[in-house]
Amino acid sequence: MQLTSSSIGRKILMAITGQAMVLFVVVHLLGNSSIFGWLNGGINAYAEHLHSLPLPIIIGVRLILLAIVCVHIWFGIQLTIENRGGRPQQYAVKSTQKATFASENMIWTGSLLAIFIVYHLLQFTFQVINPETAALKNLVPLHSEMVPNVQGMVVAAFKNFFVSFIYVGAMVTLFLHLSHGIQSFFQTMGWSNDKSQPLIIRLGTLVALGLFLGYVTIPLTIFAGILKG
Repeated sequence: MQLTSSSIGRKILMAITGQAMVLFVVVHLLGNSSIFGWLNGGINAYAEHLHSLPLPIIIGVRLILLAIVCVHIWFGIQLTIENRGGRPQQYAVKSTQKATFASENMIWTGSLLAIFIVYHLLQFTFQVINPETAALKNLVPLHSEMVPNVQGMVVAAFKNFFVSFIYVGAMVTLFLHLSHGIQSFFQTMGWSNDKSQPLIIRLGTLVALGLFLGYVTIPLTIFAGILKG
């Protein structure tokens, strides 16, 4: 069955938006890692710096991120329906790689991540989950001013086994999604061949593993009592 240019275009757009989200995941991890104290003032200073940006910039970035996520989800659903309807997956470079658990379950790992994102926003951005520990309601001194206690909020959350379990589970899901998504991007864009594809797969897996370890370190060290508020 011959693929249409619109189908190929949807796959390319999904790949591009996917890698845009990978970039955000990397930047987000760098910011979150300030909870370990490499930034003067820690994650409280990092959060205060973000919130001190002009409101139009904050709103604009959030709208762009929302649009990227929505486009990725929409095209992901469309392509999944097409593939299950008998259309073969289209890559700019054909691959003889066998299907993996991650590749066969991208729609499910993506769906779980979408649910997790909503939960994460409700907990740490809008702060409606466990409002008694919300950063906006608990101010602490920072450089001669009072700022929201983001570190206290995060530590209080991850001391709870259930919350830490959710986040670690979500990061396992993220690892599975990225381990296939990163290498699939290069294949979709035609930037790989049969010789380079195995290396790209390994590098994609290593990147996904590095992000997984970086993210799970935060809830695990807090739950273990190593990192305190």
